[in-house]
Amino acid sequence: MALAYSALFLFGAASFASPVLGQETWPSRPVKLIVPSAPGGGTDVYARLVATQLSRSMKQSFVVDNRPGASGHIGTQVVARSPADGYTFLVTANASVAISPALYRKLPFDVDKDLAPVARGVLAPMVLVTNPSAGINSFNDLVRLGKQRPNQIPYGSAGEASPPYLSVRMIEEATGARFLHVPYKGVGPAYQDLLSGRLQFMFTDLSSVQSYIKAGKLKPLAVNQKTRLLPDVLSLAEPGPAHIDVWTSFSVFAPAGVPAPILKKMSEEINAAMRTPELARALEANALVPVFDTPETFRVSIKKEREQWASFIKRNGIHIE
Repeated sequence: MALAYSALFLFGAASFASPVLGQETWPSRPVKLIVPSAPGGGTDVYARLVATQLSRSMKQSFVVDNRPGASGHIGTQVVARSPADGYTFLVTANASVAISPALYRKLPFDVDKDLAPVARGVLAPMVLVTNPSAGINSFNDLVRLGKQRPNQIPYGSAGEASPPYLSVRMIEEATGARFLHVPYKGVGPAYQDLLSGRLQFMFTDLSSVQSYIKAGKLKPLAVNQKTRLLPDVLSLAEPGPAHIDVWTSFSVFAPAGVPAPILKKMSEEINAAMRTPELARALEANALVPVFDTPETFRVSIKKEREQWASFIKRNGIHIE
């Protein structure tokens, strides 16, 4: 009898001490997906597509909560300071977690200490586009103009912490051309100025501008990786006039301290969601390429990506106070 009571006591103690048993019913209430940018952008589109599918498959609400501002730092900080209970996640572009740590001397969060990688999510192929009225018909035309009229050909971005800006800096480094950077508070206003002709070109995610390309309002000059959506457009990932090793991704993180079984479960559910025919078609329609990984493989890849960005940023003397 004493042995039975001892076993009962140990079982009861383990049930309180072990986080795994408490996770058997996760999620038992709505889960919040924080997007650190305004509605309508590529990150927001991906978050809403995944939230819809997860709500169906997990029989629980996954709610997108947009917290834009400060180059994604506001929303990222919200997640970094949230309880590590598996009910708040971050869905963000890689700029906030891979680029900002190398650009800013001080951030309100520490990516390594405050966030836990869950899933890479998707890669968003980037495309170099120009307004047809600019008379720029090829990548080589653009480079030639950037050499003939240095710092006079205007392009837009969401700021120095964004892949659209750094991508152009990579073109400059590779070719010797120089362009005029015009920063905006978001890509939406930049697109409007590009469409109106105030800007000459942009290097941005294909998902955001493919409708303008299809309508003939923007002309694609190059992509950072081959995509069947633009099969005949120059790829800068291949040997040629410039080699651009840059991409945008929309990924998922949790607050540091969330139990590993929850991180694993969330990653598996995201992967399963992206494999469903409905979501797979939606991702393809939005020019988003799914990445099926684990929290462990994502942790390794995001660390390598940060190191690559840090090397490029230091080499080119780029920083933000």
